[in-house]
Amino acid sequence: MSKCSADETPVCCCMDVGTIMDNTDCTASYSRVFTNRTDAEETLAALTKRARDVESEPCDIKSTFTEVEGGVQLDIDFVFACEAETLIFQLGLR
Repeated sequence: MSKCSADETPVCCCMDVGTIMDNTDCTASYSRVFTNRTDAEETLAALTKRARDVESEPCDIKSTFTEVEGGVQLDIDFVFACEAETLIFQLGLR
């Protein structure tokens, strides 16, 4: 069996049968532009709670708020202890 990463198929948000999760991709990223900072902060809080519900060890969460034309851009990286947690978190957002 060949080793591959857990790449999602963009069309159906699924993984190929036989995919080996080898803990090389433990980061889930999120980026969105909001009309105001309050909405961005509320989204950060909600996503942080979801990550905390999935984690087995503390998830490293790094977020940045950037003023852009039309609002505030929120960028977040969630680094989980294992790739399975990353996948569970991502699927929970669908």
